[in-house]
Amino acid sequence: MSRPRLDLGRHMLPGLAAVALFCVMAWVFLGASFGDAAGFPDGVSVVGTIGYALIDANPTEIPTEGFMAALIILALVLDAALDGAIHLARREEDGETVTALGGEEE
Repeated sequence: MSRPRLDLGRHMLPGLAAVALFCVMAWVFLGASFGDAAGFPDGVSVVGTIGYALIDANPTEIPTEGFMAALIILALVLDAALDGAIHLARREEDGETVTALGGEEE
C-alpha cells in the first residue's frame, strides 16, 4: 500500500499567490477605520432620493451625486448583451436561419 505524497513544484505558485493576496486584503480590511455613521433625516424618502439621483435631479434634503451617465452606460451595455444573446440564439436548419422564437428569418 502506498501513501499519498505531496508534490511540490511550480504548479503551487498560483495558490500561494492567492493565499498571500488574501492575507494582504484581510490585513487591510481589518486595519481600516471608518468614520461615524451618518444617518438620514426623519421623514425623508431614501428610495425616492435614489430615484432622483439616477436622473440627476435633487429635490430632496439628502445630498446625492448624479448618476445619469452611469445609468445610460448601463442601459447600453445591457442592450448590447441582449443583442448578443439574440444573435447567439439563431441557428440554421436545412440551410435556413431560424430564430429563437421559431419563426423563419426573411
